[in-house]
Amino acid sequence: MSSICYTGGRNIVRNATAAGLLVALFSVMAWAQDATPPEKADISITTRFVMTPVTVTDKSGNIINGLTVKDFRLEDNKKPQTITEDIAIHPISMVIAVQANLEVEKMLPMIQKLASSIQAQVLGDDGEAAVLQFDHRIITLSDFTSDPDKLAAAFKKMKVGSTQSRLNDATLEGINLLKKRPDSRRKVLLLISESGDKSSELRPREVLSAAELASVVIYSIDISKTMAQITAPPPVTYNVNDNRPPGAVNLPMGNVETPTIQTQMQLGNWAPLLKDIYDSAKGVFIANPLKVYTTYTGGQQYPFKTQKDLDRAVSDLGQELHSQYLLTYRPNNQDEAGYHNIVVRVLKPDLYIRAREGYYWAGSKPDSPAKP
Repeated sequence: MSSICYTGGRNIVRNATAAGLLVALFSVMAWAQDATPPEKADISITTRFVMTPVTVTDKSGNIINGLTVKDFRLEDNKKPQTITEDIAIHPISMVIAVQANLEVEKMLPMIQKLASSIQAQVLGDDGEAAVLQFDHRIITLSDFTSDPDKLAAAFKKMKVGSTQSRLNDATLEGINLLKKRPDSRRKVLLLISESGDKSSELRPREVLSAAELASVVIYSIDISKTMAQITAPPPVTYNVNDNRPPGAVNLPMGNVETPTIQTQMQLGNWAPLLKDIYDSAKGVFIANPLKVYTTYTGGQQYPFKTQKDLDRAVSDLGQELHSQYLLTYRPNNQDEAGYHNIVVRVLKPDLYIRAREGYYWAGSKPDSPAKP
């Protein structure tokens, strides 16, 4: 039997689909009626389970079904783990963030047709979605809803704005929305956007770290830059014979005050503990944030030039999310604080996997459990 193993940025995913770290905190308070000393009355036990969604494909990228937990091996920080397949229902919470600037004006009507197919093929009966659009602004068109009519109405509200595209900032906004959802849900962010960013305050490394902490898997439908340039309206020109003072110029669109990076990330006391995650993503200052987000969280990129491409992307995304193996384990190294690297192997020939690289854990001592 052969084993194909993926580690590091290229195969690491989770939930990529949705998914993450599940922490269950059980507290049992035993109080004697009048005599039990307080120090013996409070008993707290921390039990942590990690759920790792895994996508298995063949050489052609076709999804493979029918495997069992015996076909996988999993290590957490190089320590073999006892894994089970989580067959419980984990409904999807998804944020859909759409680039809506002048460059994609002609393509926006195609995107607006997606609401019904996303509801039927991706979310299902128990799923929910929130919708954002972004240019130099980030606008919430709908909070989380399971109502198909509300989802469709949100897509119809999309209107093009400026020439800017705050992809990084919008990605973080989606992550912040998802991290408020219950840990029992699979957290997925879908970006429908060009690959580049224009005018964001944040860089990919900060956004990726936030995604790691929130257990969010990121997928993208990549708007073809060539098609966007062909269909974009001509650039606006201004009449220089106006009443402006000599030397005056028009202010660039998108130069508005925004919250500080620290406020946007909302990391609180986690900020000093991010060194491990930052180290694992130190080379992420690149021109294609979409590739970074999908690769490091275990998601997938889908191309978009035509309506047919768009429909196929939604169909493939739905198939992947509903065909993943949800491998669950209780780490046998819970006392190890820091970033936990996950390595998943499939014990079948000629098969490939995508799984999240790992998760962050503050650590706990056996005699003094720490809060997750």
